[in-house]
Amino acid sequence: MNKASSPVLSIITVCFNAEKFIENTIQSVLAQTYPHIEYIIVDGASRDNTMGVIEKYRSRIATVISEKDNGLYDAMNKGMQLATGGYLLFLNADDVLASPDVVSNMFATCEDADVYYGEAMFMDENGQDIGLRSEQTPHQVPEQLTWKSLKHGMVVSHQAYVIRRSLSPLYDLQYRVCADIDWMIRTLKASRKICNTHLVVARFRVGGTSKQHQQLAWKERYRILNHYYGKLANLVNHLFIAGRYLVRKKY
Repeated sequence: MNKASSPVLSIITVCFNAEKFIENTIQSVLAQTYPHIEYIIVDGASRDNTMGVIEKYRSRIATVISEKDNGLYDAMNKGMQLATGGYLLFLNADDVLASPDVVSNMFATCEDADVYYGEAMFMDENGQDIGLRSEQTPHQVPEQLTWKSLKHGMVVSHQAYVIRRSLSPLYDLQYRVCADIDWMIRTLKASRKICNTHLVVARFRVGGTSKQHQQLAWKERYRILNHYYGKLANLVNHLFIAGRYLVRKKY
C-alpha cells in the first residue's frame, strides 16, 4: 500500500457514564487489523466507572480526556480538534466496528476518496443484531451519496461515515440533537470523491439522542433542511417524510 491508500484514521469516541458498553467499543477499535489508527476518547466527566474501564486500555489509546462539556456535539468538536489523522470516524460509546478488518476493507475499496461510507447494523440492548438500518428504517443507503441525498433525513449513519479531516468543519452547537445532519451535508458539499464501500461498517444500539428528543429533532431538522434545500422544497419533502412515518407506524 502506498501512503495515499493507507492514511491515518482518527477514530473518536465520546462518552458519559458509559461503563456498561464502552469496553466493547474500545475492543472493537483495538482489534482492527488496519495499522494506522489514532484512537481518541472524550469523556464528559463520567460519574460511574467509565474511566476505570478506559484505564485498562490506556496504553493503547492515543488520547484520553475527561472533563465537563456542553453536550454531545461539543465533545465531538473537542475530539475533532485533538485529531491528527487524515480521516475521521465518530464511534459512539455503545457502538462497535462491524469486524476486525472493516477499516482495512474500507480504504481498499477506493483510493484517496474524500468520503468512505457504508451500512450500519442495528442491535438490541443485549448486543444481538436486529437488522440493517436500511431494513429497519425508511432510510436507504444511496448507491451514490451526495449532499442532496439527505433531503429526507440521515440516509447514512455517522458511525458508517469516514470523512477527510481537512474537509470536516466543527459541529454547529446551535443544534442540540441534529447537528450531525447539518455537519454531514456540509462535509458532502465540500467533497469531490465519495466512495460507497458497500460494507457494513458498524453496529449500534437503537435509541440515540435524536430518538430520545423526537419533537426537538423534527424542529431542528426542519430548520436545517430549510437552509440547504429551500422552504418550498423542504415543505414538500417533509410532507413525504410525515406520510412515510405514518404508514410505517400503521403497519
